[in-house]
Amino acid sequence: MKSNASNEVALVAILRGVTPDKVAAIAQILYEAGLRTIEVPLNSPDPFASIETLAKLGLKDLKVGAGTVLTVEQVNRTRQAGGRLIVSPITKVEVIRRALELKLDVMPGFGTATEAFEAIAAGATDLKLFPAVTYGPRHLQALGAVLPKPARVFAVGGVTTTGLTAWLAAGAAGIGFGSEIFRPHYSLADIQTRAQHVVQSLKDAQAL
Repeated sequence: MKSNASNEVALVAILRGVTPDKVAAIAQILYEAGLRTIEVPLNSPDPFASIETLAKLGLKDLKVGAGTVLTVEQVNRTRQAGGRLIVSPITKVEVIRRALELKLDVMPGFGTATEAFEAIAAGATDLKLFPAVTYGPRHLQALGAVLPKPARVFAVGGVTTTGLTAWLAAGAAGIGFGSEIFRPHYSLADIQTRAQHVVQSLKDAQAL
């Protein structure tokens, strides 16, 4: 797997703990900062209501989906709410296949080569190395020698802006940021500053 330092790298904002009454304002701030993918983990308060709110915002190119998806029923409910992305912390074949049946983007979590190839065999092309901080960039780099080229790996879980250069060099096609951007107690001004910092940090890392 070659470095993605000079290619387009996707950023995912993970809004764990967000509430439906605040999600629209937060999404607008993230969108204006340049983020185009928002994940609402299903262990957030009333997550499907938040997903539905985001799906109805009408922001061009904004992809909204659910995180911490563990069951086929949760895939179905995400689609009913208008979500277009299914993110899971695990590799679960039935979840992957159901998401693809519904023409949703899917990103199963993996840690090992076995899990990665199981996810790919089920039809996934985007994979989530999770928790990325546990495995580290060298793990991804080593996996790059065997993963097929269509596979794109996103580093998610404990990744910070200070580590972006190493992840890009290892071949990460995308990065997921949670607390680096959002926690329930962050103010809107704080979220704006954090989102802008993440986007600029990616640009700086790509310029190296």
